Amino acid sequence: MTTVNTKMNRRSFLKASALAGGGMMLSFSWLAGCKPTEEEVLGMPKEWFELNSYIKIGENGAVTLYSPNPEFGSNVKTSMPMILAEELDTDWKNVFVEQADFWPTRIERQFTGGSQGIRQGWTPLRTAGATARAMLIAAAAQTWNVPTTEITTSAGIIEHKGSGKKAHYGEVASLAATIEVPEEVTLKEISSFKIVGNSKKNVDGAKIVTGKPLFGIDHKVEGMKYAAIVHPPAFGMKLKSFDKSSVSSMSGIMDVFSINLFKDDYGRNFFDTTTFPEIIAIVGNSTWEVMQAKKSLVVEWDNAPESSFEVAGFGGRGNSKVTVPAGLENTNRHKERMAEYIQKPGNVVRRDGDPEGMFKKAAKIIEKTYNAPFLAHNTMEPMNCFADVKGDRAVIYGPTQAPEFIANTLASSLGIPKENIQINLARMGGGFGRRAYSHHMTEAALISQKIQAPVKMVYTREDDMSAGVYRPTYSATYRAALDENNNLLALHVKAGGIPETPLHANRFPAGAIDNYLAEAWQIESNITIGAFRAPRSNFIAAAEQSFLDELAEVMGKDPIEFRLELLKRAETNPVGQNNDYDAKRYAGVLELVREKSNWNAPAAGVHRGVSAYFCHNSYVAEVVDTQIVDSKPVVEKVYAAVDCGVVINPDAATNMGEGAIIDGIGNAFFGELTFENGVPNKTNFDKYRMIRQKEAPKSIEIHFVDSKEDPTGLGEPFFPPVFAALANSLYKATGKRYYEQPFAPQLEMENLKM
Repeated sequence: MTTVNTKMNRRSFLKASALAGGGMMLSFSWLAGCKPTEEEVLGMPKEWFELNSYIKIGENGAVTLYSPNPEFGSNVKTSMPMILAEELDTDWKNVFVEQADFWPTRIERQFTGGSQGIRQGWTPLRTAGATARAMLIAAAAQTWNVPTTEITTSAGIIEHKGSGKKAHYGEVASLAATIEVPEEVTLKEISSFKIVGNSKKNVDGAKIVTGKPLFGIDHKVEGMKYAAIVHPPAFGMKLKSFDKSSVSSMSGIMDVFSINLFKDDYGRNFFDTTTFPEIIAIVGNSTWEVMQAKKSLVVEWDNAPESSFEVAGFGGRGNSKVTVPAGLENTNRHKERMAEYIQKPGNVVRRDGDPEGMFKKAAKIIEKTYNAPFLAHNTMEPMNCFADVKGDRAVIYGPTQAPEFIANTLASSLGIPKENIQINLARMGGGFGRRAYSHHMTEAALISQKIQAPVKMVYTREDDMSAGVYRPTYSATYRAALDENNNLLALHVKAGGIPETPLHANRFPAGAIDNYLAEAWQIESNITIGAFRAPRSNFIAAAEQSFLDELAEVMGKDPIEFRLELLKRAETNPVGQNNDYDAKRYAGVLELVREKSNWNAPAAGVHRGVSAYFCHNSYVAEVVDTQIVDSKPVVEKVYAAVDCGVVINPDAATNMGEGAIIDGIGNAFFGELTFENGVPNKTNFDKYRMIRQKEAPKSIEIHFVDSKEDPTGLGEPFFPPVFAALANSLYKATGKRYYEQPFAPQLEMENLKM
């Protein structure tokens, strides 16, 4: 058993809970949303008793568990309550699950992103469940006048075997709510888990497939107005003036005005990224009417001057200065500048041994450059937000990954105390990092404050794609020095992008090569970028793993065996002290995917590629099987091996992997956004090509390493390896290496149609 001192963890899960007082919990605005599911056998209780910020229990034994983090498809709304239920030792069929709204005084880190939700919540959620269970046991012991050590629990039933007494949790919940929080609690052994590790259906599944209101875009209130925004038509431009009279007489139009998102003295946080802080709002009686007015509004734009601002670092990192250069940028010029930077010395971020000396004495040098374009997030649900600002109070409802960050921005922009702003969390129709940048919430709130009425603001697809928060464009050059016997002497990577570098200098193969050099560079831009599923890793993994495959071929080695040799060196005799991966676990997923895919015996006509990567604290190896059918590459099957520690909900984990793999294949084949004079060349799905159902792999087979390690990331680690696994597979199928993303245009040039 694991004993946890709850004094050390109270701030994580009990902040400001009035546990000593107990009694009915009536202050939760979500209570009316509790509805029994098909699996539940208990009806709605008459009374609820709160045990901590995550748990309340009804007098009939029903349990409501609050999922703290926003849900955008990673299934945290099911998996987080599963952790609570496991340590509470209740029966899952008697559980109600509710989305907790933003509640910073009582719940910490209500942030969904970085594949850290389960990892960060693992111990606090377990402790919260175990603490509530201990309080229920103490209440039963007090009632029955027996020692707590003689009481056991199972599936929501408390039992004292010596006296034969039993009770369900609801019978002692009222008293338990008055029990003092114990100093220490004992967590279960992982081997005894009954809920965690066993698949549970998505708690919102029935509502999703039957179209029940769950998303921000579904929300309506009496008297609500509708708003659209108008932003500059190009990066590098700003608002000069507009003619309100050009649309004021149109049907249903209430008002047109400009808003500025940030106060002049406001210090931006990490997610306050937007190139267009000043926009125009059009408000009216319906979405259709404001959209029509948007088309007719007469606006003058001007070139924006260079500007700069301070941004607070993420996760406690220091502030940094962001420079937004003037000018209208072009993709062709971007490519020219990146090619120039490749030839210049970069910022050396790691050097092991004497790489420069080894390159001078090398018998052979392999050098390859890899490039990838800007990408759009394209969440299926358009960006939207409901806001109702009245006086010094505000209610915000909408999709956001990072309520704790936007709360500060809202408080500053509205001039309202942070504690007077209630952010209610909608289920997100996709996130991928885009909804961590929640300026849509500030926009809606400022519009509501201006018109003194509730409002729902909705972006069009064109709004988001033309003023988006994009995945940067990247470039990386890899060089390898070989001796006359094709032994690897040194490796050099120089990687950068616009406007950030993708380089992770201390990841594999760093630590596995005696002579290693890593250099970084970046070019400033006024095009807004931000976190995109597995930030930076989504590109650098593709470049690194493609290069290792080509290097293995030159060296005459099997691609998997070559990687395993490097990892063995990193495990037994690592180079350097700052390697941020576990070489043994890394090798484990490669060995597992080799076994499960039967790597050395592919079916006739199957062309295989492999890739493996470590990110978000997890290890993933993937094998992609491709065939050429009617002169067209077809992805037949993908095998994935994953080491992410304890798997909470296996079916949901598999679904996440499948989604990430398909998403990665789609982006690798088709994803591309270019710019001409600051204007993106694609603003909707008629031009921005997404993967289609018939292009998805025919089969995806996912295998999890059986592990007792604490859980790590899962939503993102599946994504980076698939780019290179696909590229390496295509090489086997076509005989050509692919150094530029996306791959589809090159395949079409080769008469292999996509």
